[in-house]
Amino acid sequence: MAEASNGELAFLENGRSRERVTQLLIEWAEADARLIVGFDFAFSFPAWFLKERGWTSAHELWSAVAMHGENWLAVCQSPFWGRPGKRKPDLHGRSHFRATEMDVTPVEGIKPKSVFQIGGAGAVGTGSIRGMPVLAQLSAAGFSIWPFDPPSWPRVIEIYPRVLTGRVRKSSQRDRQEYLSKWRGNPSLLARAATSEDAFDAGVSALIMSEHSSDLAQLTYPPNEASRFEGAIWFPAGMMGVAPSN
Repeated sequence: MAEASNGELAFLENGRSRERVTQLLIEWAEADARLIVGFDFAFSFPAWFLKERGWTSAHELWSAVAMHGENWLAVCQSPFWGRPGKRKPDLHGRSHFRATEMDVTPVEGIKPKSVFQIGGAGAVGTGSIRGMPVLAQLSAAGFSIWPFDPPSWPRVIEIYPRVLTGRVRKSSQRDRQEYLSKWRGNPSLLARAATSEDAFDAGVSALIMSEHSSDLAQLTYPPNEASRFEGAIWFPAGMMGVAPSN
């Protein structure tokens, strides 16, 4: 996890559990409500998945995930896939992807994976299923989860670091260091952000969010039903992707 303020990296660490991260965010919000949190996991599923199960909002989904998510991961029943012996199923015309994932322009051939993939290279489903209950906890603590809630403070957005970092070769420490050299801030924190791809993703994502804090402060409630069911990945206009309407 990383924090940036006024375009400078202010905090970078690893090792907290989801529960401890959640508690820290609540404490930060109590100290300063104008907090914007970016999480790197899918906030929802394709709309058809919610509708077939009778959930009328993402909030109802998160409550169901808190109760049943670990069983979904253990059983890996269609539409989930990726565990040994569980191949990608035919959904008979229903999409494996949310609209916001389909809108992302590939960066070096890389696009978001399906949230239904819970095993194998690049799988995002497991982290998303275990992250959604955190959204429910933060919502209960007064956070606005964009784009499901009318924007207020503090707020939470979904990010996709591959878009925010751009075409940098993240597997190369030298390239990570070169990229980070253009940013202002504590040299030791910037050096730490270059030590691994995960640290790089966290640090750069926080810096990009800070750089575009005025845009993030002006997010509005989207008019389309799909976003209210499926969510939306945030990234600034002009980066490698299609920015959600705000």
